Amino acid sequence: MNAVAVTGLGVVSPHGDDPQAMFAALLRSESALRPVFPELPKPAAAALAAFDESRWFTKLQLPGVDRVSQLAVAAADLALRDAGATGDVDPQRIGVFAGCGMGGAAALEAAYRSGGRVPPLTIPAFMPNAPAAQVAMRHGVQGLVLTYSVACASSAAAIAEAAKAVQRGDVDLAIAGGSEALIVPGVLLAWQAMQTLAGFKPGEEATAIRPFASDRSGFALGEGAAFLILESAQRARRRGARTYGLLSGWGLSCDATHLTKPDAAGQARALRAALRQADLQPRDVGYCNAHGTATRIGDVVEHDALAEVWGDGLDGLRVSSTKALHGHLLGAGGALEAVITLLALQQRQLPPNAHTDTIDPACQLNLVRDDATSAPGLEAAISNSFAFGGTNAVLLFSRG
Repeated sequence: MNAVAVTGLGVVSPHGDDPQAMFAALLRSESALRPVFPELPKPAAAALAAFDESRWFTKLQLPGVDRVSQLAVAAADLALRDAGATGDVDPQRIGVFAGCGMGGAAALEAAYRSGGRVPPLTIPAFMPNAPAAQVAMRHGVQGLVLTYSVACASSAAAIAEAAKAVQRGDVDLAIAGGSEALIVPGVLLAWQAMQTLAGFKPGEEATAIRPFASDRSGFALGEGAAFLILESAQRARRRGARTYGLLSGWGLSCDATHLTKPDAAGQARALRAALRQADLQPRDVGYCNAHGTATRIGDVVEHDALAEVWGDGLDGLRVSSTKALHGHLLGAGGALEAVITLLALQQRQLPPNAHTDTIDPACQLNLVRDDATSAPGLEAAISNSFAFGGTNAVLLFSRG
């Protein structure tokens, strides 16, 4: 099978739009969580510190383009610039594979609050495939343009499907990732009603998310977008492209047990599938960027899935959940965490599992600590995305 190379990275994240600077901030355990919407009870989120849409759109272009699409266009454009990849590619041989969990939340919120004067472009603004379509129009992509909406696994699934398309020869170049922009009052209230958002005292927002900790209480939402440029390793070598790493394996599965309660057996199937695709053993993988939402049930189930696959070798797998610092980007989470995993592999530095002082006995993992981030022998790493609805996606990267 043709190896799939990652030759470009683009992010618009709570830690900025420079992937290297973002990764450095994560290594320093810098939290992007801040209070939002003071009129709501205990809201905190990892919103973008700054996003200038005028870098990407004129005022005439902006009507009908929700924030979720604006972020997607920006991140995809940055990824393509990073890869320098499209000059000699037939537009019909380029694909866009985008994940988006909930679509244009800002457009929908504005429609609900419009007092009956609903903006006429509300539908095209909030439809979940709008980000992929906007990216395609921006770059004249005439090949496969597909959207994947499987909650928290959306963008990881999109990246896996893009890799398949590259491997099969359906496209020469894939723009793969996802975007999410859900920090609006209605969405926050809906998540609060599910009792999945973290509780905290005033002034403690930055450290509220504690994955795998005994005192964890849930997650906080984040917003942003991340895209990867995928192409065959052969094509990347031929054009002299820099390669961040290889997407060597991926695993997709469904729990088929419960809409919101995860299942260790289902997650283990995805983990095994990724290892099998990469022709690796668990001992060959040194780092896991965990799904790690800091929910009472979710963290235990993920531990159990890793334990089922790694067995006696579990202590050799270093683990961290970076959601403690950038929040949960839902449909964009898998793509952002894929970028983080790739940079960890490239630099052989691991982002810490922040804010976890005491590990839950039911979640005994070899968590990365602030003072132990070096991984000099790291050759392969995985990124987990486990979603409501039961879809599980695991991406396995190796050094090129």
